[in-house]
Amino acid sequence: MVRKNLDWEGGAELEDHTKKKHDVLRRYFRQYLIIRCQFPRQEKFRLAIVDGFSGAGLYKCGSFGSPLIFVDVLVNTVNEINLNRINQGIRPIQIECLLLLNDKDSSVKGQLQENIAPLLAAAKDENENIYIKPEFFSSSFDEIYPQIKERLKSAKCRNVLFNLDQYSYSHVTSCVIRDIVSSWSSAEVLLTFMIGSMLTFLSPEKEKSGAPVEPDMRAKIDRLLDGGSELLGKRQWLGEAEKIAFNHLKDCAPFVSPFSINNPKGWRYWLMHFATSYRARQVYNDILHQDGESQAHFGRSGLNMLSYDPQNEGQLYLFNNDSRKSAKEALYDDIPRFVAESGDTLSMSDFYTAAYSETPAHSDDIHEMIIKNPDMEVITESGGQRRQANTIKAGDTLKLKSQKSMFFMFSDPANRK
Repeated sequence: MVRKNLDWEGGAELEDHTKKKHDVLRRYFRQYLIIRCQFPRQEKFRLAIVDGFSGAGLYKCGSFGSPLIFVDVLVNTVNEINLNRINQGIRPIQIECLLLLNDKDSSVKGQLQENIAPLLAAAKDENENIYIKPEFFSSSFDEIYPQIKERLKSAKCRNVLFNLDQYSYSHVTSCVIRDIVSSWSSAEVLLTFMIGSMLTFLSPEKEKSGAPVEPDMRAKIDRLLDGGSELLGKRQWLGEAEKIAFNHLKDCAPFVSPFSINNPKGWRYWLMHFATSYRARQVYNDILHQDGESQAHFGRSGLNMLSYDPQNEGQLYLFNNDSRKSAKEALYDDIPRFVAESGDTLSMSDFYTAAYSETPAHSDDIHEMIIKNPDMEVITESGGQRRQANTIKAGDTLKLKSQKSMFFMFSDPANRK
């Protein structure tokens, strides 16, 4: 179940799952830049982008691939940011971007250099506040990664974003992802792979990772592999596969988003997000809800999205309005129960850190259910009480009220939605 390399020379076709992935990439990278450049006194932002499986950057239909998307979004978003800053009487911000692009095919690298040149030239000539330093590599990612790491270390850039759209699974192991996340204080990884390739990689016959696979996990993997393509569209199959992917990769970063690219005919491709901060996961969740159904999750919609039995529980969560409604219903009970497990008080920053390790929910829905729940209150740093969901801040305190409702006191965890 290994995806064939795209025919860049003859004209690569843009498949539906790739189009959805690129939409997420565009929207997330734009928001990433806006948030990282939001401080009025900030006058410079430095980042490094690594596209480990870049391709030639231009599809047959004329659509941009990921390398050109990064440049396009960077230029347009920085112009947008600086226009807003000028209107507020704030000096424009300058961006320094180290762009490392790798494709194992040297001819594809040549095509990419040709395709990206006009965008890079325009960025240099038309915007004095943007400096992009492109560097091109031609090797398999697992072989070139040590060299890329050394280049990033020499650049002394703490903000690093890896886009790893691999053909199968084995080119980017959990050890590499873990090394990326632990090597930079602000690192994020977007990882694409075929779930069938991961299952095969983890199977007893072809297991290549250093960590052993537990017997019960091996049984689940065998069952999923034996099921064949006719099971790919079944929601329970998605739930089992998501649990395996998450359990295998959850230790790679503090915050891991284990969602499939949505395709009811077969959830073959996974787009996972790894980050070191809850804020990155929060933004990623919110981006998925902006134009729902780009990705899919099967399980719970509250704070503990994978604590369920895929054979008897769970539901399809598509980041649309129906999914948000179910999330609110689950969050209404989950949040006070979560705080109660910590005592009766929790800082919002600690709540975010714990909650975003395993929730698909939108931040607005989480905040709304905190305010609506009669058992909860949010206390400001000055001792006041929040009345509106959109005013909640990380420095606030989340507290259970002294008089808790009978519903909460006698609710059965087994009946969680």
